Amino acid sequence: MAMGLLLVPLFNVLLILIWCTQTLVVVAVEDIAGGGNGNGMSREAELEVIREADRVINLPGQPPVSFPHYAGYVQLPNYHNSHNTSSSSKALFYWFFHAEQNASSKPLVLWLNGGPGCSSVAYGAAQELGPFLVRSNGTLILNNFSWNKVANVLFLEAPVGVGFSYTNNSKDVETLGDAVTAADSYAFLVEWFQRFPAFKSRDFYIAGESYAGHYVPQLADLIYQRNKHSSSYINLKGFMIGNAVINGPTDSRGMFDYAWSHAIISDQLHYNLVKECDFAHENNQTEQCNDHMRAFLQAYSDIDIYGIYAPVCLSPSSSSSNSNKAKASTYNSIRLLVAPRLLTQHELWHRLPSGYDPCTENYVEQYFNREDVQRALHANVTQLSYPYTPCSGVIKGWNDSPDTLLPVIQKLLKAGLRIWIYSGDTDGRVPVTSTRYSIKKMGLRVKQEWRAWFDRGQVAGWAETYEEGGGLTFATVRGAGHQVPAFAPRQSLSLFTHFLSPNATLPSSRFHSKS
Repeated sequence: MAMGLLLVPLFNVLLILIWCTQTLVVVAVEDIAGGGNGNGMSREAELEVIREADRVINLPGQPPVSFPHYAGYVQLPNYHNSHNTSSSSKALFYWFFHAEQNASSKPLVLWLNGGPGCSSVAYGAAQELGPFLVRSNGTLILNNFSWNKVANVLFLEAPVGVGFSYTNNSKDVETLGDAVTAADSYAFLVEWFQRFPAFKSRDFYIAGESYAGHYVPQLADLIYQRNKHSSSYINLKGFMIGNAVINGPTDSRGMFDYAWSHAIISDQLHYNLVKECDFAHENNQTEQCNDHMRAFLQAYSDIDIYGIYAPVCLSPSSSSSNSNKAKASTYNSIRLLVAPRLLTQHELWHRLPSGYDPCTENYVEQYFNREDVQRALHANVTQLSYPYTPCSGVIKGWNDSPDTLLPVIQKLLKAGLRIWIYSGDTDGRVPVTSTRYSIKKMGLRVKQEWRAWFDRGQVAGWAETYEEGGGLTFATVRGAGHQVPAFAPRQSLSLFTHFLSPNATLPSSRFHSKS
């Protein structure tokens, strides 16, 4: 039946979009996108068909909402592929939410999670800042502090091998790194703006957390460079990164100092780590340093390093893998370059972040492995040979990862971009101490001294603002862990809202902090 339908003229394919399978919808859309106006349709009419094919209509467990959302694949042009062969095909998966109100006047924000190899759909959209949060019973509840209250929000699973994003060439996965991820994410944006041209001229921002401290500045830098010469101009205004990996040596030193200052490790272990480990040359450590790092990780074995005061999940995962042990073995085999990079070789490092409900990750994994959910999201159209996991089980290595992103951040500041860096202050993985050390390395001039900022009359954290270029603000979020929107949803929305307002500063008085 499928092969027969492929022979039907294009206008007939359009007529059966409502009832044909998700795989055939993708085929029809690809034909439209590449076929010009040979069918007599205007370009806008063709784009409308493509967009409607991506529109999410009956997402299982979803409560009713007034705004549309879209999900599906963007095929990357072959010339962006690592091997530049016609047999290589990359497709990145996205989930896009219109703003709740006045979407036509709101900015567009791209959200990226880190890893490398962790999904912005599984974490950012479904556990943190998206409109729908996954519950234990497989239903979705509305997030009262979703970021689409103030912006149009686009979640991207990148690079290939993450979530539903795929390639038909295994060598693409073997050659992944920061540079490929930036190039493919840029190619995705160019294609996505063609599909959604109404958003092309909007103020555009990028946000993310953790290893997105690499992804976001490098993608922003690539956009900045391409905007000088390309006709595919992207109206980039700034970026925002949280608990972000930005400078290897200070990320590592700050993590050890944080654990000691919060009474997680002993005086002696802290002394040994500082004495034996070379923070400036993270890939060249002595066996003594490795022993001390194993002891450091063991100190976190009974608590959640991503939120040191949060409970841990005691429920076994009923994921698509056979057991918790098998699942852990899968993840531990992934040599991900998560920060601080000094610890990536140690198995105990490869634990995955949780949020307010420490078992949320289990619910999310179960939900996105459901066939009815995948069908509604137009996902997994190629029937991947592996189950959906929040962090990739197929990415086995990472080929390039700069020691520091500080020069890139400073360059983009001078270019006039608005940059905010925030830090949940109960995260032990990329803690506030690491970020403070990293920012200090940039030698920026202080514009507004360290001060408390408020949300609904309560101290939400502390902040400092710097003068350079477009302006850098560093803010902490009190009581939040690694995934700030999951731990402190209201405060994170307030932070994000102020970031989007170029002339706004965080409330510095408890009497002017209602949001």
